[in-house]
Parts: sequence; C-alpha cells; structure tokens
Amino acid sequence: MNQDMSIVSLVLQASVVVQIVMAGLLAVSLASWTVIFGKLFGLKRVRARNDGFERDFWSGRNLNELHQAAVARAAGDGAPMERIFASGMREFLKLREKRLDAAAQLDGARRAMRASFQRELDMIESHLSFLGSVGSVSPYVGLFGTVWGIMHAFVGLANLQQVTLATVAPGIAEALVATALGLFAAIPAVVAYNRFARDIDRIAIQLETFIEEFSNILQRNASVPPPAPAAPAAASRF
Repeated sequence: MNQDMSIVSLVLQASVVVQIVMAGLLAVSLASWTVIFGKLFGLKRVRARNDGFERDFWSGRNLNELHQAAVARAAGDGAPMERIFASGMREFLKLREKRLDAAAQLDGARRAMRASFQRELDMIESHLSFLGSVGSVSPYVGLFGTVWGIMHAFVGLANLQQVTLATVAPGIAEALVATALGLFAAIPAVVAYNRFARDIDRIAIQLETFIEEFSNILQRNASVPPPAPAAPAAASRF
C-alpha cells in the first residue's frame, strides 16, 4: 500500500490541533524573519549615522553649529548619538544662561544625556525580545504538536487488529513535522538574537564613550561664562 509521504500531504493529513500548531509556528517564523531583516538594516543605518556624526563632531566644528544642525534633524534622520548630543547641549546651555556653578552645569547635561541614551537604547532594542521569545518558546510549541500528534496516532491504532510499520509511520511523521517547524522558527531567531545583542552592546559602548568624552569638553567650558557680543571666548568651541 503506497502512501504519499510528502511534507504537504503530511501537513494536510495531520490532526486539527497539530495543524493549528504548524500554522502558528509558520506565522511566527515569517514574523521573525521580518523582524530580522528590519533589525539588520536598522542597526546598519544606526551605525552609519553615528559614525558620520562622530566624524563631524571631532572635525573641530563649532558646538553651537552642531547643536543647531542636530535640532533641525531631531525629527528626521538624525543619529542616536546626535540626539544625545543635542539633549546634553540643550540642558548645558540652559543652565549656563542661568549662571549656575560649573558642577551644576555638568551634572545637568550628563543627566540629560543619560536619559536620552536610555530612550535611544530602548528604540534600538525594540523587537529584540520578540526574537528571544521565538527562539526559546518555538521548540516547545513544536514538541507539544508532536506529542499531541503521536498520541492521536496511537489512539487511532488502538482499533486496528494488526499494526505494522506502514500503519504507524504516517502518524508519527505527521507529528514530527511540528517539531521540525518549531526548530525552523527557533534557530534563525536565536542566531539573530545573539548577533543583534552583540551589535547593540557595541553601539551602547560607543554612545557611552561619547557621553564621557563630550562631558569632558563641557567640563572645560562649564566655568566659562556666556560670551559677550563684543568679546567672544577664544579658547571655547562655543
């Protein structure tokens, strides 16, 4: 007795519960690949923009000009590093105009940059937890479908007088497809999660390093009063 053992046939012949599990795993896999490609291009864009702004920052350009350009691009295609710089610079200038002491100016700017850093990091890490959940849960969902399918197959075999490998194999094969789909959804998600987590850690280190370096620049300028129109401070980048 010849039986069609193709994947499509096994899926169509599976029980309703196993089919629901398979459909869910397939949908999760498609969503996972969508997130993977979106995150891949998104992190590449973030790194390129951060590198571009960092080169511009260390080129010796006036900080006020950089701040004005950053504010203009705040709602557009600005880099996370640029938005952190803008938040710190904005707070520093506000406190500087109030003529607070140097420690208060630096502390306010640093706190503003830290808050902006957390917001940027939350945005960069968006959907990363989804990949982690898919990687950890999908194999168990597939295993559930397999166990249910095997149980359903053996219940059907209980009414048979003679059981051979030919009668057992289709039911078990149908159930094992669920495990295969679970691994198909989980493996790319785990690999992508580890890759993106490492890339995000590098971006976070780059941003934290910039905050410290920019804080050093602000510290050198914190005690400098706002320049008068007739006598600008020559040693300041402002």
